Amino acid sequence: MTAYALSLLDKSPIARGETATQALTRTIDLARHAEAWGYRRYWLAEHHNTSQLACPSPEILIAHILARTSRIRVGSGGVMLQHYSPYKVAENFNLLASLAPGRVDLGIGKAPGGLPLSTRALQSAHDPAHKPDFAALAFELNGHLVDRPAGNPEHSAADGEEQFGSVLRATPLPPSPARPFLLGASIESAALAAWLGWDFVYAAHINGAPDEIERAFGRYRAASNGRKPLLAISVIAAQSADEAARLASDTRRFRVQVGDQQPVTVGSIAQAEEFVRQAGGGAHRIDERETHIVHGTPDAVHDTLGELQDRYGVEEFIIDNPVTDATQRIASVRLLARGLLHGETPHAAEAARG
Repeated sequence: MTAYALSLLDKSPIARGETATQALTRTIDLARHAEAWGYRRYWLAEHHNTSQLACPSPEILIAHILARTSRIRVGSGGVMLQHYSPYKVAENFNLLASLAPGRVDLGIGKAPGGLPLSTRALQSAHDPAHKPDFAALAFELNGHLVDRPAGNPEHSAADGEEQFGSVLRATPLPPSPARPFLLGASIESAALAAWLGWDFVYAAHINGAPDEIERAFGRYRAASNGRKPLLAISVIAAQSADEAARLASDTRRFRVQVGDQQPVTVGSIAQAEEFVRQAGGGAHRIDERETHIVHGTPDAVHDTLGELQDRYGVEEFIIDNPVTDATQRIASVRLLARGLLHGETPHAAEAARG
């Protein structure tokens, strides 16, 4: 059997010269292939106000993919909770989980999923001075995801209260709720995930510094009685090491912070400068992050994943493929699944021989 599970994070990139409809059609096709190739989960990302990525609403695309697959778990990677009512998010995912019991994941993230212009539009109804912080929003969401009346866990609703909605529940109540995940790249996120009782996914495709991964994982395990976290990582597989290295060289990451606002990570210096402009300018800092992309032939990639598994003690990787060319990205996903097709990765086979 495999030494680790693989799952996919899809940002639905729009290739040069194509439409969003074409990009979304490819996402649906890739999800169906991922199910056939042995991937465990298929997650959709949330991005706003961009001509390069086609999915601002993961929950809508999740429903579409659930209807066109039969086994693979489908979820968000993630919903950007700062923009939304936790109650509405719980309703959306309870509905999804009622449509496909046992197959829905709810991943939430702290990032804005876009630049300040879209963030202001998404939060235009909020009073910034009274907006709850991310942890408070996450705790409220967690309360809505469990089957109890809001505000009084000891209260059992009478039939009339149930019928007329006198008790607040995020209906419908699914037979198997969406599985919650917190996506983050900090010790604070790891601690919050443990406190909520959720799975934690460290976003190494955004911040892959090994010492920070180890600190976050250590905090999560200590605070969650040893639960195993997941690791999201950028991976490119190709027929040759040279081709994989060439594809990996195109990826860059920049961390931008304006004043005391939450820092964000973007994919180009132009995006970083636009973020500063939309945020109102002023004192800011832009730093290029070191990229951590696992790349090479399929066997070499699986060797590296096996080493990461041994180092960090993870049993599942969430794969982000940063390749922009559609054909090359799909080929990479297919090549990486080579071991999964036979139920055994090269690392597992080596372990069995040892």
